Amino acid sequence: MKIKLETQQGDIKILDLSDYRPDHKDIEEFRNYEDGKLIDRVKKTYYEMHSNQCLDFVKGRMQHWLKFNHLEMNVMEALDLLNSLVDESDPDVDLPNSIHAFQTAERAREAHPDKDWMHLTGLIHDLGKVMALYGEPQWATVGDTFPIGCEFSDKCVFGKASFAQNPDIDNPVYSTKLGMYEENCGLRNVVMSWGHDEYMYQVLKHNKCTLPEEALCMVRFHSFYPWHTGKDYMYLCDDHDLNMLQWVLEFNKFDLYSKSERVPDVEALKPYYQALIDKYMPGVMNW
Repeated sequence: MKIKLETQQGDIKILDLSDYRPDHKDIEEFRNYEDGKLIDRVKKTYYEMHSNQCLDFVKGRMQHWLKFNHLEMNVMEALDLLNSLVDESDPDVDLPNSIHAFQTAERAREAHPDKDWMHLTGLIHDLGKVMALYGEPQWATVGDTFPIGCEFSDKCVFGKASFAQNPDIDNPVYSTKLGMYEENCGLRNVVMSWGHDEYMYQVLKHNKCTLPEEALCMVRFHSFYPWHTGKDYMYLCDDHDLNMLQWVLEFNKFDLYSKSERVPDVEALKPYYQALIDKYMPGVMNW
């Protein structure tokens, strides 16, 4: 499978994925942030993220991107763009994100054949990463997410020490446990760090897609590891969040543990997923 892609900057990349075969990994080998061949790249991305993602920065990126006037394209076109993106925060894989999209979708399909909306969620969950192809740095696009405007958690990758240069670290309000929030205010009222999760969630809402609430929460919080895996920030959650947590955790199994599995036949799968796109989020979307 060869893909020719012309980006906004005029660069042309040809990727040959036909011979790609990921290495097998045991479950305990995933999300290793201590060593490995990609660790230097990963650490640099996270330290830049944790140093720069303050409340003012996030508000600025929301103002910029949530005008939805940057791109007009359908889902398959967005997936093709991801053929040129390798996630610099990911210690587990070094391949284009489009392959991971189909891997995740197929794992969800195998486990839940009756939930076509979950299959589609697996396919589109990372599409917000197209921001990185249009000027957004990877540290503001990829990686784990975390709340802004309250105390940073030691459950974040590389711990609280990695936030030492963050402008909000000494703010008398934002450095407290609850920060600018009230206890059990609900995650819908929390400002999250800026990245592909939040952007794609907002794109889906803006374009009036008909995926269920469970799918929207999977998209918005699949990278919120300090919460769904670290069990922190529960004091910000309301009953709705706790009900959605089980769905986010279920989705996480397909997102994370598909990364070292077989490579799917993308061309053969496209008709099935195009039908789901036409059902839940058809046509050209504003990005």
